[in-house]
Amino acid sequence: MSSAPRPARMKKDESLLGRLGGTLARKKKAREVSDLQEEGKNAINSPMSPALVDVRPEDTQLEENEERTMIDPTSKDDPKFKELVKVLLDWVNDVLVEERIIVKQLEEDLYDGQVLQKLLEKLAGCKLDVAEVTQSEIGQKQKLQTVLEAVQDLLRPHGWALRWSVDAIHGKNLVAILHLLVSLAMHFRAPIRLPEHVSVQVVVVRKREGLLHSSHISEELTTTTEMMMGRFERDAFDTLFDHAPDKLSVVKKSLITFVNKHLNKLNLEVTELESQFADGVYLVLLVGLLEDYFVPLHNFYLTPESFDQKVHNVSFAFDLMLDGGLKKPKARPEDVVNLDLKSTLRVLYNLFTKYKNVE
Repeated sequence: MSSAPRPARMKKDESLLGRLGGTLARKKKAREVSDLQEEGKNAINSPMSPALVDVRPEDTQLEENEERTMIDPTSKDDPKFKELVKVLLDWVNDVLVEERIIVKQLEEDLYDGQVLQKLLEKLAGCKLDVAEVTQSEIGQKQKLQTVLEAVQDLLRPHGWALRWSVDAIHGKNLVAILHLLVSLAMHFRAPIRLPEHVSVQVVVVRKREGLLHSSHISEELTTTTEMMMGRFERDAFDTLFDHAPDKLSVVKKSLITFVNKHLNKLNLEVTELESQFADGVYLVLLVGLLEDYFVPLHNFYLTPESFDQKVHNVSFAFDLMLDGGLKKPKARPEDVVNLDLKSTLRVLYNLFTKYKNVE
């Protein structure tokens, strides 16, 4: 004859087994996650990449056939890469200074679309129809989608390759964010000088049949300023810089002789082309001398102090050249101000070809 307490004891034993099973399941899941993370680190820490990649847990918890990308640490230490990040970071903060927004880290501050929205509105002079603040992941991605569609509408007609996506930006993919910022800076002619020929090694981790596999690819972030601006036609100065640098000094001496022939009339003398024409003052005065008129001093800054004032001077000199019947210079005013020798030589050679016989 069975006793009454037995069913209660059986129930207690079943509850205990249930809790034990749950604990074992959780430990197994935790062990799987730990193994997967270790597997990811081992896959990346291969002979192809001797430096250990900083792998976040979320980067190794992948679904089947899913992949994640991250920048190899050796690339992050490259001086040109660091310079690119700093130049873009400073530019974003300069654009947004009136918004009282300070960006400290590109991937952490731009991923949710909030800063990108303000940046695009400021650059394009438009207002996007999006919620001001969104905390949820869905809301953030919807905002990003709207912002990136607006970017696409601006850039695609001009032939820009769009090398980013909503998921990549929201996933804090620094390579995608840099591609986006470089394209925006070039499209809106940002008054900055991006370092040329910047590439990074990217580690790609993909999960196949339950195992993580890694590979390395080289990602080009910048080429030359001219190519990024879409000016693919080459001229004599491209050839000179690329194939005949020994003749560069001859060209510089000829142009220095030409400009001093006229600037000496004002008791001015040039010895360094890229630095002494960078603020635009000598350029404005030179055009006036060549065209034989006095340029009113209130039209330009005689002692420019800021970058914007220097750009104003060079732009004004370009306008005077157009008025004199010359073609619009191939160089950007910002390039001249940024001490780009090739751009300065192009501008001066443009003057030389028309005025070389002027006394």
